[in-house]
Amino acid sequence: MNPSISRSEIHSTLRRFDAGYRHFLHETPLFKLPGAALGISCKEIWLKLEQLQTSGSFKARGMLNRLLSNPIPKSGVIVASGGNAGIATAAAAKLLGVPCEVFVPTISSPAKQARLKALGATLHVTGSAYSEALCACLERQQHTGALLTHAYDQSEVVVGAGTIAAEIDTQANAAPDSVLVSVGGGGLIAGIATWYADSATHVIALEPELAPTLHAARGAGEPVDVQVSSVAADALGAKRIGFIAWNITQQHVTQSLLLSDEAIMQAQRWLWQHLQVAAEPSAALGLAALQSGVYQPRSNEKVCLVICGANLDTKALGH
Repeated sequence: MNPSISRSEIHSTLRRFDAGYRHFLHETPLFKLPGAALGISCKEIWLKLEQLQTSGSFKARGMLNRLLSNPIPKSGVIVASGGNAGIATAAAAKLLGVPCEVFVPTISSPAKQARLKALGATLHVTGSAYSEALCACLERQQHTGALLTHAYDQSEVVVGAGTIAAEIDTQANAAPDSVLVSVGGGGLIAGIATWYADSATHVIALEPELAPTLHAARGAGEPVDVQVSSVAADALGAKRIGFIAWNITQQHVTQSLLLSDEAIMQAQRWLWQHLQVAAEPSAALGLAALQSGVYQPRSNEKVCLVICGANLDTKALGH
């Protein structure tokens, strides 16, 4: 495991959030349902409603931790993002009163771009994919000296994401048997897998078939570039798994599963129509895995789904 990322560091970061930042960063609800309520043959399904987080996604945890852990120059902070990491960075920068520049690719949704502008970020829309926006961001950072916040591949960002798992255990007064986690660049699953590294909880990686960064890396034995064109690409659009996530998932994540865009969209609509949970496609992969049978839990299993974001155009939910 990366020596700078540990369960104790996640715990201390959560304590820092609790001590001074709960007016900004929420302890999001944990919603428990019998498996039968979702048509799944398992004991319980827990929904960690992280789409209710500040900035509309789990990213607020890592971005706030990154900014709190480093000196911020007068030029402020800078980030490349499909949208959610940028929104989270902009929200944290606004809280701390520092400038923020965000680079997003053209596939970033209009809803996410509107959020960024509303938060006062300087927005640059460039490139057709996250990787191209990142290149432009890195070039700009060399000129300005702003603090770079990476969407998924920095230790502070991974530690921040891991606080979700710490909250789950506290709220449930127990650990789940399994946690189903969406993967793009891998910051979320790296944090959650770190927390559960020495426990009986299984952490399951889920990706769209059309954005298989971790799955392809496992097949190749090393991180490789992939083509990205999924319905969830604006959130899971990294074309290569992050270095930190690759190292951690190699040790602590045994299953890497793929979902079709059709299954993802069906699960997204189901969450809204049956539970009134507005989730972007990237946040629906856990339910898609259960409904499609790609992941089949045991009858006595308690399965946790991380509903990781809700920065979406609500027209996509239908009626």
